[in-house]
Amino acid sequence: MGVEIIFKIAAIGILTAVVGQVLKHSGKDEIATMATLAGLIIVLVMVLDLIMDLFNVIKGMFDF
Repeated sequence: MGVEIIFKIAAIGILTAVVGQVLKHSGKDEIATMATLAGLIIVLVMVLDLIMDLFNVIKGMFDF
């Protein structure tokens, strides 16, 4: 789970950047902004899931 999540986040970032640039050059700035926000939200959900797992592990460590 360690390195593959970093690769997934990087892939989403690269894909979002490419889609955003293509849309900006075609004159669709609003849609480019929405695509960038969608990529950001996807990454945030992935990171929040990892943080939730971390807190559950910590909670399990201190649960007597």
